[in-house]
Amino acid sequence: MNLSGGKKRRNHAVKPYERMNLAELKEAEDEFDEEDERAIEMYRCQRVAEWQAVQRKRRFGELAELQGNEYVKQITYAGEDIWVILHLYRPGIPMCILLNHLLDQLAKKYPDVKFMKAIANICIPNYPDKCLPTIFVYFEGQMKAKFIGLECGTQDMKSEELEWKLANTGAIKMNLEANPKMKTDDMTRSSIKKCSVQYADESDHEDA
Repeated sequence: MNLSGGKKRRNHAVKPYERMNLAELKEAEDEFDEEDERAIEMYRCQRVAEWQAVQRKRRFGELAELQGNEYVKQITYAGEDIWVILHLYRPGIPMCILLNHLLDQLAKKYPDVKFMKAIANICIPNYPDKCLPTIFVYFEGQMKAKFIGLECGTQDMKSEELEWKLANTGAIKMNLEANPKMKTDDMTRSSIKKCSVQYADESDHEDA
């Protein structure tokens, strides 16, 4: 009776190790028998693998400068399941300056994506200024999309618009369901229409 009661109390005290983190598994390991310990080891290995995966995804988080001799290492061999967004720019070009600012913001928001920038003619010799800015999007070393010159956007572009553009390549995952640029354009058209109607009403009033 006592043994049975003791066993029952022991089982009641055992926590569901499937939901424990590494620290909880370590703390509770003395409470389990041999069969439990085998299961604990399996879940510990699983938690370690999950933690390592998270750390791999968090190792970026900034718009890094790419040197010309690092292209193969940083782009071609970026790694399995890694997206790379590369901005070719030249200092002094306003649109390039804007893109570097916006991409730096997105790099912090999406630390699992490798955001990089490179001075165009250092990365690719004789790359023409008329093609700047240029954005290349890679996945596992293969180019998936490119935006050249005006395809990158305009000087009044907001971060959400660039985010939408990159999301359409598959490089990043975002929650917006519609292109924010279209919303801005709709608001602009609505404002213009409103002003036109107001001007027409004022003109009619003056004529009267």
